[in-house]
Amino acid sequence: MNENIELIEEKQVMSVNYIKKQIYTIRGKQVILDSDVAKLYHYETRRINETVKRNIDRFPSKFCFRLTLDEFNNLMSQFATSSLKEKNKYGGRRKLPLVFTEQGIAMLAPLLKNKIAVQVSINIMDAFIEMKNFLRENGQILERLTKVEYKLLEHDEEFQELYNQIQTNKELTQKIFFNGQIYDAYSLIIDLIQKANKKIVIIDNYVDKTILDMLTKKRGKVEVVIITSTNNKKIQNIDIKKFNIQYPTIKFARKDLFHDRFIIIDNQELYHCGASIKDLGKKCFGINKIEDKKYLEEIVKII
Repeated sequence: MNENIELIEEKQVMSVNYIKKQIYTIRGKQVILDSDVAKLYHYETRRINETVKRNIDRFPSKFCFRLTLDEFNNLMSQFATSSLKEKNKYGGRRKLPLVFTEQGIAMLAPLLKNKIAVQVSINIMDAFIEMKNFLRENGQILERLTKVEYKLLEHDEEFQELYNQIQTNKELTQKIFFNGQIYDAYSLIIDLIQKANKKIVIIDNYVDKTILDMLTKKRGKVEVVIITSTNNKKIQNIDIKKFNIQYPTIKFARKDLFHDRFIIIDNQELYHCGASIKDLGKKCFGINKIEDKKYLEEIVKII
């Protein structure tokens, strides 16, 4: 049997706002139902499940898990989604639905080989990031909702777990990513970009236009400085010019002064990146925050 999942039909890629509505919180994790994943990628749900079964070693429980009957019924009562209301029992299936976390989607995406899979995956990642930021920025409101949900649904423990996760925002000091952790690495770099209030400096000899897509997530008036090699042809001045028309302002320079990759946030925080930003998650690499301010000062002088 062909390992590739069969395509149902070509349709337009769903927007980030649409995808956000398909994300639910179950067992303290943000997840998407297998049937909704199938719709996003325009495949049959059974093909999605067959792909997981054929590649089960790639989908541990933190990536993908099957709902219990109580979880399924609770999901129906809480959200009353059209995709669930249209189904009898489990959508006419003999098994309860699978759900995918953001890591599960990142693992599933390379197995879905159709023309829209890449753009769909990018939109799903952006949707997860926006949901995560929303939850983090609205912790106090969610705490009040937790109390209301406890009275109405008697599921205080589950919502309290979610609230605790929202309140836990540990400072990055060191992180290692392994091959395939594309979304996790992407998400961390986006978090750093969104952390800046005034200025971001990116030093990467091999940076390409991927960084421009990521920089659309920055705060509106944050200035960006990109320093890359004189031999790097993967990003051009015209790319920067067009970006600045809509998302000002990037300053672009070619200097052969650095070997390693660095990110500087607001001239206050220095991060060392073991891989080029364009290669995030392709091989094992690390990102470290350099605490010694003298190194930050020296690099700023060189720039």
